Amino acid sequence: MTVHDCCARGANDSKGTYDLAIIGAGSAGFSAAITAAEQGARVAFIGHGTIGGTCVNIGCVPSKTLIRAMESLHHVRTASRFTGIQADGNIQDWRAVVRQKDELVSMLRQTKYIDLLPAYDTVTYLEGQARLVDEGISVNGNLVRAGKVIIATGASPSVPPIPCIDSVPYLTSTTALDLESLPESLLVIGGGYVGCELGQMFARAGVKVTIMCRSRLLPGAEPEIGAALTRYLEAEGVAVRCGLTYGAIERDRDGVALSIVAGGATEVVKAGQVLIATGRRPNTARLGLEEAGIDLLSNGSIKVDERMRTTKSGFYAAGDVTGRDEFVYMAAYGARIAVENALNGDTERYDATAMPAVVFTDPQVASVGLTETVARARGFEVKTSALPLEYVPRSLAARDTRGLIKLVAEAKTGKLLGAHILAPEGADSIQTAAIAIKCGLTVAQLSETIFPYLTTVEGLKLAAQAFAKDVAKLSCCAG
Repeated sequence: MTVHDCCARGANDSKGTYDLAIIGAGSAGFSAAITAAEQGARVAFIGHGTIGGTCVNIGCVPSKTLIRAMESLHHVRTASRFTGIQADGNIQDWRAVVRQKDELVSMLRQTKYIDLLPAYDTVTYLEGQARLVDEGISVNGNLVRAGKVIIATGASPSVPPIPCIDSVPYLTSTTALDLESLPESLLVIGGGYVGCELGQMFARAGVKVTIMCRSRLLPGAEPEIGAALTRYLEAEGVAVRCGLTYGAIERDRDGVALSIVAGGATEVVKAGQVLIATGRRPNTARLGLEEAGIDLLSNGSIKVDERMRTTKSGFYAAGDVTGRDEFVYMAAYGARIAVENALNGDTERYDATAMPAVVFTDPQVASVGLTETVARARGFEVKTSALPLEYVPRSLAARDTRGLIKLVAEAKTGKLLGAHILAPEGADSIQTAAIAIKCGLTVAQLSETIFPYLTTVEGLKLAAQAFAKDVAKLSCCAG
């Protein structure tokens, strides 16, 4: 795609003036463009690089399809948990697995992004590097004028300040998904969701994996969940090293060697390749933001308020470039809020109170609302319930009781403040808790709700009942 001329479909006049300009053609950008078009606004939609952004191209879609592929392999290998069943599985062609992933990415990019553009005749797609200038937005030397502007340029993998890291051919969450041959061993630096997801995926593919982090796995999760996930990964052969200080990293004849300090002692950890999974940095360079009077936070993200407004009047930002709630659905949500406010007078507020989040490890980690620590820090008096999956009939029937469900409630009212699930099917259960929090339900109301038997989500009911009774003394479906 190339920059359209000034008379392209969707232009307001021959001078290239639009109601709204959107910089960034990822999930947030598309959400903003569609929302604006549905309101009849004339939109300049400016993209640079591969259309579709992180999720479809290098994030959610490719990673989760590879994770699911290796999960199916793991399930075959663990089928013997059912008496009388013995099975085995192996990877016949890793390159074929990756190519199938690429085909899915290409198909979704085409059908859910590129092919959508002609359906919105007030949207003009412009491809090129955008930069804010006094008169408007410069796109490859062409001037675009707009009444309001939304910046949605996303984020990219960040690299930690480990000495000599630039001299090592490291992998990122992007390049790791394109490997056409598997390394014998992999050192994963970072214990967040990317490190845990990809570390387990590669381990199940037969790679010897070591995950290393400064604090603990999933530091933002409930500590019980992080500790349990660590045990499960270790049971699969993943080495987990936490509480470390990183020294220098360098090449050696077998791959890479990282110096660390653990427990006061210095040691060197070696692997064939290293994957950097220490977070993401906002894509704010070369946009001319600071020159335009748009403030950035210390991590480089664009500062926005609850209405998605930047510090410059008429300019909004949404998605990962704000450093806020870096999930594709929250990027789309924030973009809709930004458009509504840009076009209709700043009436909408961004609210992540009932935002669900999922880590696609196995078991999955799913959460919504406040953790116990955050709730206490915000001044709530809380009570909690933690239910091991051995009390959930679905888990017993599946012969897989890895995990737990923890609920956080306000002590006096019983209002549900947070729900945290570690379960093989946890992702499909968290939305029930999200709705409960959004609607202000109490744990008593949750426990009185009818749930289907032999489902993982029934564990939410049991965890809610556990505030008032011993669920070990209940019969199936009792209560």
